[in-house]
Amino acid sequence: MNRNIIVSCAVTGAGDSVGKHPAIPVTPTEIAEAAIDAARAGAAIVHIHVRDPDTGKGCRRPDLFREVVDRIRDNETDVVLNLTTGMGGDLFFGPDEDTMNFTGNTDCVGQTERMIHVEELLPEICSLDCGSFNYAEGSYVYVSTPGMLRIGAKRLQAIGVKPELEVFDLGHIAFAKQLLAEGLLDDPPLFQVCLGIRWAAEADTRNFLTMVDQLPAGSNWAGFGVGAMEMPMVAQAALLGGNVRVGLEDNLYLERGVFASNAQLVERACNILQLMGCSIQTPAQARETLGLTKHF
Repeated sequence: MNRNIIVSCAVTGAGDSVGKHPAIPVTPTEIAEAAIDAARAGAAIVHIHVRDPDTGKGCRRPDLFREVVDRIRDNETDVVLNLTTGMGGDLFFGPDEDTMNFTGNTDCVGQTERMIHVEELLPEICSLDCGSFNYAEGSYVYVSTPGMLRIGAKRLQAIGVKPELEVFDLGHIAFAKQLLAEGLLDDPPLFQVCLGIRWAAEADTRNFLTMVDQLPAGSNWAGFGVGAMEMPMVAQAALLGGNVRVGLEDNLYLERGVFASNAQLVERACNILQLMGCSIQTPAQARETLGLTKHF
């Protein structure tokens, strides 16, 4: 069991949640304010996506990332920044008789382009999705190839940004181990065990334990479950020896029928952990635990 927990908050994500929740952060101001509120509630790390302010859809515009990051850095509230590099991997195949006629939702670019904002802003952490997998929609595949991941890992080493290795299945962990063996990841690696995303590993105790057992010895790691499994996986992560993630990217509700804010989800997670006898790490403590470089 881990009794000294790092809490991370994923404040908005890129999913189709605008309109399903009355206050999903959309604009850079809203995203930055949500991140700051989450930090004040106890989150040591905030995981940042951006959205098109006009449509609410997830996007990867560097100017929007810059505005969010500048607003957070200009605030007096300390927090570790974790920027996504997951945008730019969406491939929507055409109909069965014309599969290569990719539909309009396709946004699939190389790893270098997915990381432009990270190169410019130098957060302490950025996500690196460790493999491709089928997503919930019928013809939607998220693309993150071995070649792309090698390019990303090598470049992150060079600029001193810690990759958070997002693993959605056992094969993703196996490939992360290969990156480590090739010297493309610095010790200790940092993992995020992602559970409950269709069609990847389901959020249950047996899957969680199996994935954690496959992580390289000495790894730092956190885990989360989506939807109603968010808080059960908070407790499970602590029991298995890891850290935790919550936030509106993963779950919209505080309880059935009651919409949550990011700060409320962080407060709920911290309460669960403290009732279990855990302490909550500050951002400064999290940087020391994870061996992070603060560039600004």
